Amino acid sequence: MPSTSVAAAEAPWPRSEPAALSPTPEDTALRDSLRALLGKHSGMAQVRAAASSDLGYSPRLWQLLVDEMSVAALAIPEERGGLGYSTTALAIVLEECGRALVCEPVFSSAVLGAQALLRADPADNNPLPDVLIGRSLATVSALDPSTDDLRAQRSPRGWSVDGTVTHLAGGGTADVIVASASSLDGRRLFALRPDVDAVRTERQVLDPTRRQADVTVRRCPAIVLTEPDATEAVTSRMRDLATLALACENTGIVERLLELTVEYTRTRHQFGRPIGSFQAVKHRLADLLVLLERARSASRYAAAVYAEDPDSARLAVAVAGAVCTDAAVHAATEAVQLHGGVGFTWEHPAHSYFRRALGNEAAQGDARIHRARIATLIGL
Repeated sequence: MPSTSVAAAEAPWPRSEPAALSPTPEDTALRDSLRALLGKHSGMAQVRAAASSDLGYSPRLWQLLVDEMSVAALAIPEERGGLGYSTTALAIVLEECGRALVCEPVFSSAVLGAQALLRADPADNNPLPDVLIGRSLATVSALDPSTDDLRAQRSPRGWSVDGTVTHLAGGGTADVIVASASSLDGRRLFALRPDVDAVRTERQVLDPTRRQADVTVRRCPAIVLTEPDATEAVTSRMRDLATLALACENTGIVERLLELTVEYTRTRHQFGRPIGSFQAVKHRLADLLVLLERARSASRYAAAVYAEDPDSARLAVAVAGAVCTDAAVHAATEAVQLHGGVGFTWEHPAHSYFRRALGNEAAQGDARIHRARIATLIGL
């Protein structure tokens, strides 16, 4: 019988190259269509206008994403009202949304919320159908008992939840909140429907394109998503999905920052020459390209493994979290510096991407946290 350390070292390794790693014509068509849509409706001026609005996003663009691109239904099984695609399709959507700095609730509702609500009983007044068509917005908490201060009680009329959940992405506008709550026989995941009496407190965050809020509920009706013995496994899988989603977003951020910086260094002249012709600048741009290719490889591989078997993707997801987080923060720093004086103004797009990269890092942990998880998974 193998030792515990050997078993721990073997457990997370994928057994083969995932078939979904190779892009298909459908993947290319999805990327092209989404990039064209976002290019028209999610320019930097439009992003900033949407982020500063009352809702924090553009309802028009959100409905276009739901109706024309089916972002919420894309990776939902057909028998549950979705299109039946895999996580690799979601990865493409998230890359393009990161590239365009989308502030619509794709990450919180279309990805995390929709996937979490798959665990609800379809007959139990499940809000999933409304989420898939964009009529309702869902969000998922950090699924951490230290941030989900919720208590659940059961009565003849069903479950209800009391308490506060903090740092909810899109919490100010969410119609459904997926969070963990303690009950008499253990911890469960619930889908909550906050009513008008819920107290929503907007938090001050670095990234205005992804708002957060704390939500306090009292006797809030709730739908059970997991029993106590399954909560930890489902919670771990949802955390992996969140890490993977932000890794894909960060890949798109790196791609766009490299494009912006290359374009600037071609047009900005110094000493009668484009600054991109100087050897020192060429090397820094080449380093950014290497970071982009590393991020692409890590995030797309993790998405392909997750599509085959989420439980075997833990190591690949942790690697993607570490690689893509580092790449996004470094690319944003380099973009600000290589744009010179104009790059150091808050009005420049590089700073908006920098804020998103730092916000993503705070949401799922910096590269050190992901590397520590890698060490644990391989038994170091």
